[in-house]
Amino acid sequence: MELLRLKSRIRLANKGLSLLKRKQAALIVEFFKINRKALDLRKKLKQTMDKSYNSLKVAEMYHGRMSIESVAYRATRIQGLSITTRNVMGVRIPEIEGRDEKYRTMNEQYALVGLSVKMESAMDNFSEALRIALDIAEIENTLRKILAEVEKTKRRVNSIENVLIPRLKGQAKYISMRFDEMERENFVTLKTVKAKLSAES
Repeated sequence: MELLRLKSRIRLANKGLSLLKRKQAALIVEFFKINRKALDLRKKLKQTMDKSYNSLKVAEMYHGRMSIESVAYRATRIQGLSITTRNVMGVRIPEIEGRDEKYRTMNEQYALVGLSVKMESAMDNFSEALRIALDIAEIENTLRKILAEVEKTKRRVNSIENVLIPRLKGQAKYISMRFDEMERENFVTLKTVKAKLSAES
């Protein structure tokens, strides 16, 4: 019964190992796919920030530092952001919800009467940079979560492959060897008994 139980556990462990290896491979593929997206976003953010600071310099040259700071104090915050999660192969991935694609740094009414084209351009560029920064925050958090899960899965794979299965196989081999010894002992005992019975008759 113990041997049958061990063989059943070995089959189950091999099945679990196969599933974990497939999960690990899928997570690695997902990681590199998302990482490519993250690299593109970082590049886009750098370009947008360069553009934003250049347009800010132009606005400052036209209107002066005091005017720029005065307008900056009237900038609106992003409202209604919240964090939710979705499940990707057993990993809880955070997502930022409530982003307004039409968000503008400045209230429309104030913008119409109080901003020049130079200031409008700078604010629009920084608004775009903020949207990209939110996307990067979400995607890099996702990468960290997936990488942590890959490491965790790798440890479990190593534990099953290098510790659990060899130990179970060793126990099963030991029991099989004991059975073989018992069979040999029984065979020798039977031969001895048979020889004694033959001698007596």
